[in-house]
Amino acid sequence: MNPRKLPRQTLSIGYFVLVAAILFTVQSFFVPKVTELSYSDFKKRLGEGRIHEVVISDSLIRGQLSPEKGAGVPFVTVRVSDDALVPDLEKNGVTFEGQYESPFLNAIVSWVLPALVFVGIWAFAMRRMGPGAGVMAFGKSRAKIYAEKETGVMFHDVAGQDEAKEELAEIISFLKEPERYRAIGGKLPKGVLLVGPPGTGKTLLAKAVAGEASVPFFSISGSEFVELFVGMGAARVRDMFAQAEAKAPCIVFIDELDALGKARGFGGMGGHDERENTLNQLLVEMDGFDSTKGVIIVAATNRPEVLDPALLRAGRFDRQVLVDRPDREGREAILRVHAKDVKLGPDVDLKVVAQRTPGFVGADLANLINEAALLATRKGRQQVTMVDIDEAVDRVVAGLQKKNRLINADERRIVAYHETGHALVAALTKGADKVHKISIIPRGVAALGYTQQLPTEDRYLMTRKELEAKIDVLFGGRAAEQVVFGEVSTGAHNDLQRATDIVRSMVLEYGMGETLGPMTYPRQRGPGFLGGGGPSWPEQREYSEATAQLLDQETRRITEDRMARVLALLTEHRAVLDRVAAILLEKEVIEAEQFEELVKADGTGRHVA
Repeated sequence: MNPRKLPRQTLSIGYFVLVAAILFTVQSFFVPKVTELSYSDFKKRLGEGRIHEVVISDSLIRGQLSPEKGAGVPFVTVRVSDDALVPDLEKNGVTFEGQYESPFLNAIVSWVLPALVFVGIWAFAMRRMGPGAGVMAFGKSRAKIYAEKETGVMFHDVAGQDEAKEELAEIISFLKEPERYRAIGGKLPKGVLLVGPPGTGKTLLAKAVAGEASVPFFSISGSEFVELFVGMGAARVRDMFAQAEAKAPCIVFIDELDALGKARGFGGMGGHDERENTLNQLLVEMDGFDSTKGVIIVAATNRPEVLDPALLRAGRFDRQVLVDRPDREGREAILRVHAKDVKLGPDVDLKVVAQRTPGFVGADLANLINEAALLATRKGRQQVTMVDIDEAVDRVVAGLQKKNRLINADERRIVAYHETGHALVAALTKGADKVHKISIIPRGVAALGYTQQLPTEDRYLMTRKELEAKIDVLFGGRAAEQVVFGEVSTGAHNDLQRATDIVRSMVLEYGMGETLGPMTYPRQRGPGFLGGGGPSWPEQREYSEATAQLLDQETRRITEDRMARVLALLTEHRAVLDRVAAILLEKEVIEAEQFEELVKADGTGRHVA
C-alpha cells in the first residue's frame, strides 16, 4: 500500500514503534553485558582477590572481575557507606580511581538524547512523506508561488489570442494603477474565467498577466483541493486565500476548475460531500475577500457547462474570456513565436503552414514545429525545410508512417482507387475543399492511405450545398471501389460513419430535411463540448416513434441521393480515375499541383470542369 494514502497519525505511531524496536535491539545485542553484584558479594570477591580494578563514584562502583579463564567480566554494585573500602582495596592490590557523576548530564544522556533521536527520525519521516505532510499541515495550500520574474511569460509570448489579451489588459492596468479606478469608484471583477478548448493557451495567458503586472502568481490545480480527509479541501481554500491576501496584489490561478467547481448534486452520490464542501468554501471566500486589495482570481476550464451556477454569478467569476482556436492569422503568429529559436530554411513559408493547419491550437502548432526540427536533425539537415514541415503535419494529423506494414498488391490497388475516389469527387464538386495531398502510405493505427484537403479560408458557417459536398467526398472512396471492382471493402467504415453523422445533423438539428421542414430535434451530446471528443451519453428522444420513422426515412433518402450522384460522377470520369490511381500506385504520394494537372483533361483530352 502506498504510505501516502495512510492516515498521518498511524504512520507517526508506526515510526515511533519501529525506532523503539531498533533501539531495544541495539541495546540487547551491542551493549556489553554487566554483572550486578550486591555489596556483600563485592566485599567477598575483593577478599578472594577476584577484583581486578574499580572506578568509584558517589553512588556506584564499577570494575572488572579477575578472570578465572578467558577475558575479565565487567560488574557494577551500589556503593554503601564503608570506611574500610579504600584500605581493603589497597590491601588486595586493586587499582582504583574516583569519578564524579553529574545528575544533569545523566538526565541528558538518559532522557534528552533518546527523545531527540525519536523526534528527529519522526520529522525526517514526515518530510519524506511529502510537502506539508505533518499532522498540523493538513490544511496547508499546495499552491505554487512564483515571483514576477519567475513566471518568465509576457504578452508578447502569447500569440493568436488578441481579443483575450485585450480583455485581460484591464486587469493588468488595475494591478499597476489601482488609484485610477478607485478615484471614480470602479471595482475590478473578483474572478476571471478563461474558457476554451485544451491547448489554446489559458494557463500561458494567466502567467502572462502576472508577468505584465509584476505581481506574485499563485498556481494550483482544482484537483489538489480535494482530499481523502473530510474538511481538508476547505481548509486549503482558506489557507490559500489567507496567503494571497498577505501577498496582495497578486494573481491566484486555479487550473482545471471543473475538478473542483462541478455543479453540486452532480451524479447524486454521497461521496461528493467533501468536494461540495470545498466548493462551498471557495464560494464563501470569493464573497468575503476585498477585491480592492488587488487579489485577482483567474481560473481556466474547457468544460464550463458542468460548473456550478453559483460560481458564474456576478461577484464571483463574473467575467468570462473565451480563449478559442486561433484563425489563420492567429496560427501564423503562433508559428512565428515557436519558430523564433528554430533555424528555418528559405523555402519555409509560415503563412502557407498556417493555411494547411486549420483547427490546430497553440499546443498542436508548438508540437508541429518541434517535430519538424527533430525530423530535420534526424536527416542531417542544418535547417528545417518545407519538406520537414509537411512530414510533421502528416505525423500530427495521420500518425507515423508504417513502412513495415506489408500490403498485398490487390489491397494496395483497392486503397489507391479508394483515395483517388475521394480526391476526384472533391475536385469535381463545387463547394468542396481543395485537395492538398493523396497518399497510400500506411499511417497510424489503421489508416492504409489518406486524402488531405485544406480549406482556402477559415469558415464558421456552412450552407447545405457545402455539407452535401462533404458527404459526396466521404462517399467517393466507397463509390470508386464499386465502380472499378463491382464490390466494396471495409475500408469505408469511418467514411460512412462521418457521412451518416453529417446527414443526421442536417435532418435532426439544422432543419434541412424536406419531409419535416424547418424543425429541429436536437440530440444530447456528451460532456466537454469545447474539448471535442468526450464520451457520448445515450440519446434520449423527445419525439414520437412516428416522427422518428420520418427522420430515418429522410436520412436514408439524402444518403442514397448523394451516393447515386457520386457513382454517376465517377462513372462519367472513369478515365481520370484510372489515370490518377495508376500514378498513385507508382509514386505512392501525389501533391496538389500534380493532381490538378491530372484532372484537367480526361482520356480523350477533354477539359474536366
